Amino acid sequence: MRVDPFLVERFMGKYEHQVELNLAETCVKPFRLGEFLRLVGREDYLNELMDLPLTYGHVEGLPELRERIAGLYRDLSPDGVLVTRGAIDANFLAFFSLVEPGDRIVSIFPAYQQLYSLPKAFGAEVRLLHLRESEDWLPDLDRLSRLADGGARLLVVNNPHNPTGALLEESHLRAICDIAGDAGAYVLADESYHGLELGEERVPSMLDVCDRAIVTRSFSKSLSLTGLRLGWIATRDEGVMEELMGHRDYTTISASILLEHLALLAIENIERIYERNRGIVRENLEVVREWVESEPSVDWVPPRAGTVAFPSYSLDLPSEELALRLIREKGVFVVPGCCFEMEGHFRIGFGGDGNELREGLARFSDLLSSIQGGPVI
Repeated sequence: MRVDPFLVERFMGKYEHQVELNLAETCVKPFRLGEFLRLVGREDYLNELMDLPLTYGHVEGLPELRERIAGLYRDLSPDGVLVTRGAIDANFLAFFSLVEPGDRIVSIFPAYQQLYSLPKAFGAEVRLLHLRESEDWLPDLDRLSRLADGGARLLVVNNPHNPTGALLEESHLRAICDIAGDAGAYVLADESYHGLELGEERVPSMLDVCDRAIVTRSFSKSLSLTGLRLGWIATRDEGVMEELMGHRDYTTISASILLEHLALLAIENIERIYERNRGIVRENLEVVREWVESEPSVDWVPPRAGTVAFPSYSLDLPSEELALRLIREKGVFVVPGCCFEMEGHFRIGFGGDGNELREGLARFSDLLSSIQGGPVI
């Protein structure tokens, strides 16, 4: 099976460890283990795990964890939850289980490349719903309906959206569900950044408004437990879950029983984590907003949720060259728009340390000033 090069992962893997200031990170500031245990009020928890047998866990996931995850959704049984090795494993398993050669898949674009390149590798006919900056990076529902006309296997969305920070509200979710119903499709919704609204509005999961939904989530982005490498799939469709379980037997079998116990603490205290993390991203967003407004060559659609934004720039310079100059001359890392097949943009993450963000943006301004004030070298 041939796969397209995963542009953003290859670029990040090559350069992210060569910089002083990483403004490309997409997770909210990851916890240190002690910090996490203090936040949830269980500083002695590791002592409680001393007698835990380090054996295979439950294939579906720790029962208590699945029950807690199910409680995040409306009327969902724990049987509708499968614990995975991160959201990337969850998405892979969904495509591996449900996509056959020749199936039609409609996916948003730009997006995390896995969401459209992987079904293509499995032999699907992938139709891209191009999001437009002039439409605030929100999907045109009429175009989506036309792309799905005649039937589809999956409609693929990402909410909140990476790389733009756009947010589908409940009315959008219901409309997409209706289009899926007309097309006989399931909706695969990657919700890795769920819970990180930057305003006061709270948006439901696709699963809470659509029985045709298959949703994936991660402990990495909005829960700051990146190092656990855990996530999940949730669905109400018993047939889909049966397919997922049958294909799971050929991949990871089970996740780590030790890490699942730490993940259980997180779900039990999810609102505390959300409160911490919304505070971080909302404060950092204002830093980025002030920077964008001060830079004449930079513009954006402000993100409404998540940890990333996708500003545009008006320099006569390819995005990769801009990003590489920023690395080499200033020690600062952002992701060029070419990694999302979108020139004239770059992705910036604002979930990390605020002081590093300010310093990185100041250095970015220095580079922009030098480019605008003289010939490109």
